[in-house]
Amino acid sequence: MPRIKFHSGETIPLEMHKVRIVQKLTLLPIEDRLKAMDDAGNNTFLLQNCDVFMDMLTDSGVNAMSDQQLAAMMIADDSYAGSATYTRLEAKLRELFGMHYILPTHQGRACENILAQTFVKPGTIVPMNYHFTTTKAHIVLNGGVIEELVKKEGLEVTSDLPFKGDIDIEALEALARKEGADKIAFVRMEAGTNLIGGQPISLANLADVRRVCDKYGLILVFDASLLADNLYFMKEREDSCKDLSIREITRRVADLCDIIYFSARKLGCVRGGGICIRDEGLYKRMRGLVPLYEGFLTYGGMSVREIEALTVGLEETMDEDMINQGPQFIAYMVSELLKRGVPVITPAGGLGCHIDAMRFLDHIPQAEYRAGALASACYIASGVRGMERGTLSEQRNPDGTEVFSNMELLRLAMPRRVFTRSQVDYAIDRIDWLYQNRKMIDGLVFVEEPEILRFFYGRLKPVSDWQEKLVAKFRADFGDSL
Repeated sequence: MPRIKFHSGETIPLEMHKVRIVQKLTLLPIEDRLKAMDDAGNNTFLLQNCDVFMDMLTDSGVNAMSDQQLAAMMIADDSYAGSATYTRLEAKLRELFGMHYILPTHQGRACENILAQTFVKPGTIVPMNYHFTTTKAHIVLNGGVIEELVKKEGLEVTSDLPFKGDIDIEALEALARKEGADKIAFVRMEAGTNLIGGQPISLANLADVRRVCDKYGLILVFDASLLADNLYFMKEREDSCKDLSIREITRRVADLCDIIYFSARKLGCVRGGGICIRDEGLYKRMRGLVPLYEGFLTYGGMSVREIEALTVGLEETMDEDMINQGPQFIAYMVSELLKRGVPVITPAGGLGCHIDAMRFLDHIPQAEYRAGALASACYIASGVRGMERGTLSEQRNPDGTEVFSNMELLRLAMPRRVFTRSQVDYAIDRIDWLYQNRKMIDGLVFVEEPEILRFFYGRLKPVSDWQEKLVAKFRADFGDSL
């Protein structure tokens, strides 16, 4: 990919696209933001988007599509069965991943449902580098348990380790030796480990996982939802990949796996998902669940227009100038926050900038949801909506005790090709101000706590009047500014 140097010596991400369609944004006064946060029960998922200035909640389904993707949507074949649109998607997935059998789904968690129902039985184990919320929920719902085997360095918030998402191979082999293929449903590897800062895995580590799976007769399942960012990091950070094209790296990743699944809301920049399977027998075990839960085998719950856009989006993922945009903007945001002393996850990963709420709000008990409180405070101070990725995103033990997360993160996702540098600089400025006033922030407690995936729709309240005091301090410092 091209190296662009600024004469000033600054390192600034350069957008490799031009904007031709715009969407108006609104920045509410801080008093209105406080009311919106209260109405949402201090849960950023429950905010109305019309009240949000920068939506950094997620990169899922909110990425900008290209002109070629939009154009492709006009030629969609909306036949219920035998659609030429699906045939084009099938051909592209076979070309990129080298797997013959394809199952379309409406999004990534639908893939997880199918995989869990097919392979997970009561008492079985799914070892993985690190869990994702819905992945864990599906496995547990089907009676399985997960074993997180990420290397210990992966949980170090400050590091220069290039691949913090790698699995501990010795721990994986020890587990495989002890439990065997009868007890292990499958091994799952996640590209760009979401819950520990979007940290990538290396091709070398994936090859080591493959060797363990071959030795003990285990199925290797690869979550490729964040593959685009991970491909960029492999190309940039792994010596064995430096002289390979993105297409070649993609194929080397795929050749190591038995099953690849993905959320197209991330990979491909549309809305949908899919499962790619190497073995016909495994394919037939899963196939019947698609028409039962998703739709027919040639659309799987997706709009055919989205399928056409996905086919183009997958091809665009092979373009280095496309996949470098997210990681470069994230690295810029991480670098600028570090200069201001704000604690963030390093090295910069994919998906978004991750603020370490454990250090940012070290005066708040973990039981009062540090990362959730920081997400609430961030929105009030800036109109920027982020996502809590910590204890609030966990699920209580059966006895009702809290499961404290290894990390307490405020994730500020960077949807691909959406934000400008000035908008990112605005977010940096408000987070800097919030950090200078961090001791004003206090905790949250539940007033409505769902049993499953509580972070999606649970409601909380502040433990004190800290939010009103934060608004007053903002007005004192910024006057009538928004």
